[in-house]
Amino acid sequence: MHTRSTTARFTQLCAAIALTLVATASFAADTGPAVVPAKADPLAAAREQIAAKKWVAAIDELKKVNATDSADWNNLMGYSYRKAKTPDYDAAERHYNEALRIDPKHRGALEYSGELYLMKGDLAKAEERLATLDKVCTFSCAEYRDLKKAVESYRKAGNKYVAADGNGGW
Repeated sequence: MHTRSTTARFTQLCAAIALTLVATASFAADTGPAVVPAKADPLAAAREQIAAKKWVAAIDELKKVNATDSADWNNLMGYSYRKAKTPDYDAAERHYNEALRIDPKHRGALEYSGELYLMKGDLAKAEERLATLDKVCTFSCAEYRDLKKAVESYRKAGNKYVAADGNGGW
């Protein structure tokens, strides 16, 4: 038999469970922000031109974006100037240096500026970039390995730049 106090406690328990479920359901319905579509990469068009090795078109796309405060933008601009049919090493160096001013650990800018220094015959600066990459890449990284390979090839060739891909770059 149920006593009144048992029935009352049962009713209170049911009410507490119902309130908990309602509160949890309300909370669960609002646990995070609405799904926001990923932002489009403003550098995507330039990256496509770079992948197609259309350096002038890549530079034009980058100029349209004009994200001079972005390390990635400066790195891609430097890369495109360096790889162009008629390379502009001074412009490439300015952009790599700006990328590294913005982000001193930017692995792409460290690698590519190191390669640029090899192209310009400045082994000491290339080795500085390699040493920085060694510190930035905790357990090695592709950028470190690529620049190390470029430095080794440079030394083996009698301190002359050797393009690994046959097109002036690694």
